[in-house]
Amino acid sequence: MTRFLLVPGRGVPFPNHWSRQWARAHRDHVWAPEPPGPPYVAEDRVAALHAVIAASDEPAVLIAHSAGCLTVAFWARRHTGPVAAALLVTPPDVAGTPRERLPFRSIVVVSRNDPHCSFAAGARLAADWGAEPFDAGPVGHLDTSSGFGPWPDGEKLVARLLGVDGAGGEQHQQQ
Repeated sequence: MTRFLLVPGRGVPFPNHWSRQWARAHRDHVWAPEPPGPPYVAEDRVAALHAVIAASDEPAVLIAHSAGCLTVAFWARRHTGPVAAALLVTPPDVAGTPRERLPFRSIVVVSRNDPHCSFAAGARLAADWGAEPFDAGPVGHLDTSSGFGPWPDGEKLVARLLGVDGAGGEQHQQQ
């Protein structure tokens, strides 16, 4: 059985955020850690993520948004565990972000108009992490204020990570 661990950004996602909707819709999607409030303290987030990953030998798929992507990269720099793959959605471009190749399959979702990360910087992060880049088009930070609520393409990307046939999701081509 695969565990699906939702790794939150720096704050608590709004109730209509796609990650909250996924947690409500899928009983096998759990928070790692339970969404805390600000401030974002990387050491605390990494320790909490590690505790959840280490609690079981079942393979995990990490589904991270924003600063949660940094949590995953910091975790991978320091720890190992049964992580099968990661969907890393709109990571922010901040100093000190780990750039080492991730030891598991991953997709980095990059926006054309994210206020927290340029498209070029997001593509560089994907390359550094050894991840497949996914050009999501002009979707802002892919959060509630950008109009996401439901995000069916994200669920297709998770299925792609798992190798489920026919789960390719539409990918916008770079112009």
